[in-house]
Amino acid sequence: MVEVKINRTVDARGSFCPGPLMELIRAVKEAQVGEVIEVLSSDQGSKRDIPLWVSKAGHILLNVNDNGGYTSFIVRKAK
Repeated sequence: MVEVKINRTVDARGSFCPGPLMELIRAVKEAQVGEVIEVLSSDQGSKRDIPLWVSKAGHILLNVNDNGGYTSFIVRKAK
């Protein structure tokens, strides 16, 4: 597996839907094209909402990793 450089980590653990998604959207707006954002979320709804939004918004979901009590989403800003 290729190591991806993460430009920014958003720790949204403990935040409930739609908090983690809103924090990701804010981080993507502030990022440059090509930058990678990691979102940490303990909200179960994020497992559905974040991949759906990333796809709809035209960005790239690089990885989703279940870490027990929370999920890590790695997103590359594509445009």
